[in-house]
Amino acid sequence: MAANPIVLILGAGPRIGAGVAEKFASNGYKIAVASRSGSGIKTIKDALALKADLTKPDSIPAIFDAVKTEFHASPSVVVYNAAALTNPPDKDSIFSVPAETVASDLNVNTISPYVVAQQAVIGWETLPKETKKTFIYTGNMLNVLIVPVPMMLDLGMGKAASAFWIGLADTTYSPRGFRFFYADERYADGKLKGAAIDGAAHGEFYAQLANHEKDVPWHATFVKDKGYVQFK
Repeated sequence: MAANPIVLILGAGPRIGAGVAEKFASNGYKIAVASRSGSGIKTIKDALALKADLTKPDSIPAIFDAVKTEFHASPSVVVYNAAALTNPPDKDSIFSVPAETVASDLNVNTISPYVVAQQAVIGWETLPKETKKTFIYTGNMLNVLIVPVPMMLDLGMGKAASAFWIGLADTTYSPRGFRFFYADERYADGKLKGAAIDGAAHGEFYAQLANHEKDVPWHATFVKDKGYVQFK
């Protein structure tokens, strides 16, 4: 009998993080969650809860080591759900954000998820060939849309940069069965969902992605209760 698969979720907030964890738990996955507080998901008592400072990419290998130590295997599904942005001191100028702050936020939005994906691939090499391996990054429209609000600087830079390397990773690794997705929930008309994102909808869609259902591309735009929807 095959062992239960493992999902590692980095950025375990009360909406998307919780929604994804609950869905995967219901599908029989062992759950590991990493967050700044290390408090875990209240509705999942058996989850492995880890502290994570995602402004420090060099701290990430230890998270994967802790998961492997606890569950004696690497996670086949890795979800990166953390994000960072900084309000400009001058709300009308993107250039009022200090460079060191931009760099710190870029660590959270782009560099740390890149290191997470590196570690995921290392772990996937140890899993059976037939196991489906999946990396999912919680994105939004900022990789294709310029929102004319200076506060979006760090977040938009990070999402756009991450979308590129995720697309490149999926293009080069998918022939081996390793899938990488930039997931972006939209309204049915394709507009930005913003603060109205739905945690349970993310859980449902991420579970579909982990099963490699249909032919969903790396730029995985989706609508609640519909799943993948391509927007022009």
